[in-house]
Formats: sequence, C-alpha cells, structure tokens
Amino acid sequence: MLTGERRDDEIVQAAWLYYVGNLSQQQVSDRLGLSRFKVNRMLADARDLGVVRLSLEHRTSETLALADRLTDRFGLKEVQVAPVPAPTRDHDYERTAVGILAATYLARIGSGDRPLVIGVGWGRTLSAMADNLAGLVNGNLTFVSLTGSVTHASRTAPGDVCVRLASQTGGRAMLLPAPFVADSEQACATILEQRLVRETLSVARNATHVMMSVGECRDGAILFEAGLFSPEQLAELRDNNVVGDCCGVFFTADGAVADIPLNRCTPCVRPSEMGEMDVLVTAAGVTKAAATLAVLRARFVDRLLIDETLARAILDET
Repeated sequence: MLTGERRDDEIVQAAWLYYVGNLSQQQVSDRLGLSRFKVNRMLADARDLGVVRLSLEHRTSETLALADRLTDRFGLKEVQVAPVPAPTRDHDYERTAVGILAATYLARIGSGDRPLVIGVGWGRTLSAMADNLAGLVNGNLTFVSLTGSVTHASRTAPGDVCVRLASQTGGRAMLLPAPFVADSEQACATILEQRLVRETLSVARNATHVMMSVGECRDGAILFEAGLFSPEQLAELRDNNVVGDCCGVFFTADGAVADIPLNRCTPCVRPSEMGEMDVLVTAAGVTKAAATLAVLRARFVDRLLIDETLARAILDET
C-alpha cells in the first residue's frame, strides 16, 4: 500500500494527466497501470486534499450583464452565469461549468456552525456539483431527497447525489423511501401514508435551502429515457403542452403546474410547499430553454445558476 509522500505523488500525477493533460480516466488508468476505480478515487482525493482546485471565472462583464437581466426579468435574488466558449453537442461542458458554480454556492452556505437541512433534487448538473465539491466539511449538514428514487442506479439519481454529498462533507443523508412516480393517484396516496415517507417529507418540507435542476420533457431527454413512465403517462406529457419538470412536478410552457393525473402520482415536495425555503435551480444546455423558462415563470425560484448560451436563449424568448 502506498503511504505518505509516494501516495501524494501518484495522486498529483493522476490529477495532472486528467486535468492538465486532458486524458480520460481510462487513459490515466492505462498510463499508470492502475484500475479505473482507483484512478477515480485518486482524483476525488486530489480535490478533497486541495491538490486540485477547480475554479470558474464567471464574473466577466458579459456574464454579469446577463445575470442582471435575468435577475430583473424574473425577480430573482441571485443569478450566476457560467461562460461557455461555444455550445457543445452533449452539453457536458455546460453541466460541468454550472456544477462548479453550484459546488461553490454549496460551500458558501454550508460552511457555518448551525445545523442546516438542504433539500436536493437530481440530475446530471447536480451530479457535476457533487463531482466538484471540495473543502466543505460540516457534520451539521443534512441532505434530504425531495423526490422518490428511480429504478436504475446512477450517479445522477436522487439518492446517489444525497449520499455523495453527505459522504464528502461528513454530513447526513435522508432518502425518500418511495418511487419517483407511482402507477396511479391511489397508489401515490397510499405511499404518502407510509410512516417513513411522511417522516422524510416532513424533514424535506422544513429545509432551509433547496437545490434542484430542470428536467426536459421531450423525446431523447433523460426523463423520457429513464424508463420511469408508462406509455399512458408519456402520452399525458406529450399531449398537454408539458415542457419541463422540477423534482417531479411538471410544468406547461406558461409556468403553470400541468393539470394532469401524473402530477398527482409523484411523491415529492412541491413548489407550493417551498415558500419559506431559499430555492436554487441549476440549468445547463441550450435544449433546456423551454423547460427552464417554464420553471422561472412559475415564480418559486430564488436563485439561478445557468450557462451563458442557455441564458441568452431564455432572454431571447422573453
């Protein structure tokens, strides 16, 4: 087993190849003769130890101007806009950029001494936040899922993001023991009667801060491809002008909560219950313009972290 200075040298070497050499984790694994799992762990250690410090310089005049316009347009407390040199096909760059902003925000609010309950949504941008969180250690933090879980485990799933954040910070994770969507309104009502579900939702509804991402409702989007919905539920979304969701609540383009049965089949904390919370939403990728605009029109968001290209697209639509 490597210890001390030699272990640190390998961590630095792996971090250099990945972040500076721009190699993939598999390429770093091949170069160093280590398993990909070990490389992933070393990169996480590099961030935790402060060997790697990722920063995103977003306070340029253009992004500040975009942030001001969005703040005024939608009556928000805070907007941060991540600069994007050019839109990418898969939006990985945009998600990482916004994820870094979210990690910085979480470090900002989570560094105090008082207990803090933070409601957490799911998605790839919040997963990128967890990937880039470093230096925040606070056993007084509780991360609680705002929605039920999905069938297939992944780094973007509701429970996974909460567990990763708790593990990284030394805090606590509370997971909602329910599916993301129930088969029917009656099934959802039965789930909501369960003691553990009620107790978890009670904690979530008393969160001081909320961090969520915007989901798209269109063919090809992660929400449609995750195998969550029945054919009838997918038809509901397609046939009723539903463009996006936030934590299991589905919105039409005008910002209204869609009047569809599916909106009564998701055990979750709803925007109407977030009045006393400080609500932050992340959005990345220009394809999320319609969904993000709908969520902003719903007027429950306090803070927005967004990439530059998406910010421009939203402002062009209003």
